[in-house]
Amino acid sequence: MEAKDNVIIKLTFKFALDVVEYCESLQEGKKFIIANQLLKSGTSIGANIREAQNAESKSDFIHKFKIAAKEIEETIYWLQLCKYSQNYPNAD
Repeated sequence: MEAKDNVIIKLTFKFALDVVEYCESLQEGKKFIIANQLLKSGTSIGANIREAQNAESKSDFIHKFKIAAKEIEETIYWLQLCKYSQNYPNAD
């Protein structure tokens, strides 16, 4: 299956692009620490999903998806901090 046919790969890539754009706006506002954390976790989701496509076994596939799920939770945390902090732009 090619990446262009895989919905989850397409969605996580689009999400990563959105995260990059948002992090650039955070960096412009000198919000470097959260920008860096969010950039790492938000782009790692799709990277792990892609890596899972070439898993060596079913358990390896599941493991990579679980890593992606952990990165999703971390990304949600950083986005919520931005949403509820007074001096951060909302990521809507």
